Amino acid sequence: MLRVFLFCGLVAALAPASRMVSAAEDKPSSVLGYTVKDIDGKDVDLSRYKGDVLLIVNTASQCGYTPQYEGLEAIYNRYKAKGFEVLAFPSNDFGKQEPGDNSTIKAFCSKNYKVSFPLFSKIVVKGSDKAPLYRFLTDAGTNPKFAGEIPWNFSKFLVNRKGEVIARFAPGDTPEGEKVTGAIQAALEEAK
Repeated sequence: MLRVFLFCGLVAALAPASRMVSAAEDKPSSVLGYTVKDIDGKDVDLSRYKGDVLLIVNTASQCGYTPQYEGLEAIYNRYKAKGFEVLAFPSNDFGKQEPGDNSTIKAFCSKNYKVSFPLFSKIVVKGSDKAPLYRFLTDAGTNPKFAGEIPWNFSKFLVNRKGEVIARFAPGDTPEGEKVTGAIQAALEEAK
């Protein structure tokens, strides 16, 4: 038994450093390091948005804030030519206000709000089953300035062109309001 232990220790000591990866290194260091599923279930590597300013929002179809889809679409159309994207993540975590499946959500957003920005598959944004992207967004270790649990639907995170979270907005902060649009404009004006 001692021989096996010593042999394993020797192998580990001689292993190339590049093969030994810590758990911390496995975690992406920015939003751009995640892969998520779009509303149709296809993988989307968020690195495709490198160089864009992002507004990441957890959404719901039966919420008092649901009309914010209109404001999200308005700012998306206003700024998309400058390198801006809205990324919407439906969630049923608050008041069971997103009970539908992905196809129902997609149809609702298209019919009622003519949504043309990217919609993603329904995810969990709070609790122990929280999606990895939202773990990153809400954890003090990975997002020290803007960490904290999501309080309700339509919480918003602004991400700069490098994939860094640079602002967070409450559910009641309207997408087309000065607080949000001013931060978006400032982020778009930063050099790529």
